[in-house]
Amino acid sequence: MKSTFVKRTSLIAAVAAASSALAGAGISAAPMFGAHNFSGGNWGGYVSFGSFTTATASWTEPSVSCNSRNNLFAPWVGIDGDGSSTVEQTGVATDCSGGSPVYQAWYEMYPAAPVYYSNPVSAGDHITATVTRTGTNTYQLNISDVTKGWSQSTTKTLTSQHSSAEAIIESPTDSYPTISSGVSFTGVTFDGVNLASTGPSALNADDRGVFTWTPSGISNGSNFTMTRQ
Repeated sequence: MKSTFVKRTSLIAAVAAASSALAGAGISAAPMFGAHNFSGGNWGGYVSFGSFTTATASWTEPSVSCNSRNNLFAPWVGIDGDGSSTVEQTGVATDCSGGSPVYQAWYEMYPAAPVYYSNPVSAGDHITATVTRTGTNTYQLNISDVTKGWSQSTTKTLTSQHSSAEAIIESPTDSYPTISSGVSFTGVTFDGVNLASTGPSALNADDRGVFTWTPSGISNGSNFTMTRQ
């Protein structure tokens, strides 16, 4: 695949700088999630290649401890992004730019900026998210906080390549908070088929060039956990 590593690194640096600059004012900088550009990069989880029309995953939002104001990460589910320049994705971001973790649900039609929901999210909440291609370039993005009882659904249009589907954790700043229990995904299906039956590839995520977030093997066909090594 064509690498855009230099461009992506510049973007990560810009996000990190913005987070630091805004933290003092009590403003949370908007993270820019997006495409996976190189093995061992800022995506960790499982990706399956093909023209999938729907991707679903659930997880329990983990409790974290902030190590720095640069810590930023999100579990999400999406279509496209590995080997393509577009991603249709939705998940929950944990942002430490204000000094303590702030949880916020979002969707993104990358390369456009993420859009955040005002609904409350807390550590321990059970989240379910689905991205569905409803037309050639039309997508419906659904996310629900089962614990708090809210859900959001958004329909957007994007000219995309339909190249992959994935369940991922990502840090645009390459800087994760401490997540003692890891991040566990359950019920991961692509086109209604269990993850293990879709020919998935495992991805390790880099954490400040010091640690690696690694996916476990897939259990019960559709469950896995990301842990720091």
